[in-house]
Amino acid sequence: MPLDLSNTLVIGISATALFDMSESDRIFREKSDTDQDSAIDEYRAYMLEHENDPLNPGTGYHLVKALLGLNRYRESGSNSPLVEVVVMSRNSPDTGLQVLNSIRHDGLEITRSAFTAGESVADYLDAFDVDLFLTTNAEDAQKVIDSKQCAAAVLKDPPKNAPDIPDGQVRIAFDGDAVLFSDESELVYKTKGIEAFHQQEDANQNIPMAEGPYASLLRKLAKLQERLPIRVEYSPIRIALVTARNSPSEMRVIKTLRAWGVYVDEAFFLGGVSKDKVLKAFRPHIFFDDQDVHLEAAANIVPSGKVPYLSSSKLAE
Repeated sequence: MPLDLSNTLVIGISATALFDMSESDRIFREKSDTDQDSAIDEYRAYMLEHENDPLNPGTGYHLVKALLGLNRYRESGSNSPLVEVVVMSRNSPDTGLQVLNSIRHDGLEITRSAFTAGESVADYLDAFDVDLFLTTNAEDAQKVIDSKQCAAAVLKDPPKNAPDIPDGQVRIAFDGDAVLFSDESELVYKTKGIEAFHQQEDANQNIPMAEGPYASLLRKLAKLQERLPIRVEYSPIRIALVTARNSPSEMRVIKTLRAWGVYVDEAFFLGGVSKDKVLKAFRPHIFFDDQDVHLEAAANIVPSGKVPYLSSSKLAE
């Protein structure tokens, strides 16, 4: 009988997002510009030589480890995990052994994987029921966002001095417009200015915003929270909204989340103030945003992922 993952949060993550594979990537790229066949041969030789060397953590490593830790709360007798992680790699099965060995070395409870030998892994997300895809490949992330099959992000390099995160807790921070919510309001701001944006959002505060690429993920996280033990002072999952919105546009955000039936633990309406100091205080395992202006500062402090716009969106122009 197939495993039922309808109530399971499924994370698909590329090998390069899970582990630091910058050295092998450098070897391939330096050669591929001049000789593709030679680059493949040299890359394969490097991977075989180092397949028993444990890899260092990548940007998504600590998020994955924390999420897998939630499975300790699995209901007795249930064969459905709370969280499932699938490693999805453009390596071949042969050159992917270092990744698999590193997973075993670190004791990560990851049992499913896909190795596609250079082909896009985005085509296989539906087969694994993935809710969130994390990658370092912008082309794959864009393909997923355009297909609207799940949330996706291009992870930035790991921060050099990330703050300590409480053990036993998963902490995730989201931007609002073009991430949790659609890009419609952000388009008004970009094309008509801040005053028109505030007027529209205040006038429409009782009309829920359309869903963005991360709305389904937020709902899945909300369902996951319901399966976890929750105390007022501590929850195994803590979610923050960190947005450049401020009064009078904040009311529509709160009422939209209420209409969706989801709950966020913290919300910060910054009104243009830099997000990096708030993120340093919140200490997330990951922060998702659509704008480089916010991500450039944030990625130096906390693990961060860029959410691509739909290719059809005017914001992508």
